[in-house]
Amino acid sequence: MADVPITRPGASSPVRPNADLLVGAMDNHVHACPHINARSLDVFDAVEDAAAAGMVALGLMDNFAPTSGYAALARRRLGHLGVDVFGGLIMEPPAGGVSAEAVRASLAYGYAPGDGARFISLPTHHTRHIAEQEGRSPAYLEGCLAIPDAGPLPDPLPEILDLVAGADVVLNTGHLSGPEAVRVVEAARAAGVTRILVPSSHYDGRTVAEVVRLGGVAEFSFFFVSHATQVGLTHVDAAANTVAPVALADMAERIAAAGPDAAILSSDCGVGVLPPPAEGLREFLVLLQHAGVPRDHLRAMVRDTPRRLFNVPPSE
Repeated sequence: MADVPITRPGASSPVRPNADLLVGAMDNHVHACPHINARSLDVFDAVEDAAAAGMVALGLMDNFAPTSGYAALARRRLGHLGVDVFGGLIMEPPAGGVSAEAVRASLAYGYAPGDGARFISLPTHHTRHIAEQEGRSPAYLEGCLAIPDAGPLPDPLPEILDLVAGADVVLNTGHLSGPEAVRVVEAARAAGVTRILVPSSHYDGRTVAEVVRLGGVAEFSFFFVSHATQVGLTHVDAAANTVAPVALADMAERIAAAGPDAAILSSDCGVGVLPPPAEGLREFLVLLQHAGVPRDHLRAMVRDTPRRLFNVPPSE
């Protein structure tokens, strides 16, 4: 598939392929906050890069702390650039763990009303599913979240779902197994949660379709088709772990199983071995277009669907 050169208004030379798809787009999965391993940029850099690319929103994620405060600070300092920066909470132990109290604090955390979390995520590396893949110790596994095959969700998840529903923010199901994610989506919908994001890069097409049927939105990230999967990285502690890569063709099939109205694309960039988020998202779009994903679907999955999920206002 030949790339069509895109030219900025008033410019005489083409810019990189699919840069036009970033105009009006957002990236809900940016790791530009402080970390224990190298970052490619800081939060202000990420906002400036997004503005330069014509993007309208960024979501900040961090395994160590709630991010709505970083987002509020970025909006105060760089709000004139027109990028809606938002944050939330990944319920990892350093950020307070799976705790209703941590959720309450995150929903209110910022400088002013409206600054609080726009997403609450189940753990990413302190789930039984991921900890087993990482070869963690029995003691580590005991502290990890696991979703039972049947019966009620473990406490305090029911209370947390009520808080998320009441605040009308996004529930991110974190890094669960496919069957666990399906159970959480079912329970969240029953609790009145209307905004549900399910990281789905590693799920098969049947699981993706089921998540969407139940009312979730599937997220697919550049990280998993990138060279970062070849590098041992520290995510929550000093242990360096690799992540299973996803073949580009498999990623395209899973995206098709969701459909553009129920799928979003993100960079999951910020770590030092990857390009900065705006560039990583562009590269992801190029790869997916070469894998046969139509351009109008790509546009919907970086613009319309994520903006609707995260309640980002339309551009003027």
